[in-house]
Amino acid sequence: MESKVGEVMEGVASIALLPCGSISGHFIKVNDSTNICYGLHGTELACEKECSRGEDYRLIKLAIIDYNKKKEKVVVVECRGHDAARLNSVDHAHGWEKDVVDMVDEQHGKDKIVVSFNCETLKSDKAAEDHISKFLPKLAGLDAVVNIGKMSIAGLDFEAEE
Repeated sequence: MESKVGEVMEGVASIALLPCGSISGHFIKVNDSTNICYGLHGTELACEKECSRGEDYRLIKLAIIDYNKKKEKVVVVECRGHDAARLNSVDHAHGWEKDVVDMVDEQHGKDKIVVSFNCETLKSDKAAEDHISKFLPKLAGLDAVVNIGKMSIAGLDFEAEE
């Protein structure tokens, strides 16, 4: 059964991958008339069982923040890749058992938000610090790498009841 996810927002994301496993950045929705910027903040979820998906695989609890409305929505995504990350919604990941997806949905909200991100540009060292000091100044000096790439988010509705 396919669930209806609503509007698909396309844009560009700039995400800092911090050494502690957290991510922070911005998603800029690009359309004809205006560009809208959303905040992204993710924390790594602890995995209680040994995962056979490789050492570059982890789950991230990702908050998408609308600064204008002062609201946020949370979705759990899988993160693959070390410095060049790929983010995808868990319930669309091949190989996940349904009970794991149900548990993730139950623990982290009922919103059917579908996220997709692929790193197209990787910045590290001085290039990353220059980018961070310009766009994410609160993260300066934390030795993060920066991923920039196309991102899409579907089903994001800040007007829906919590």
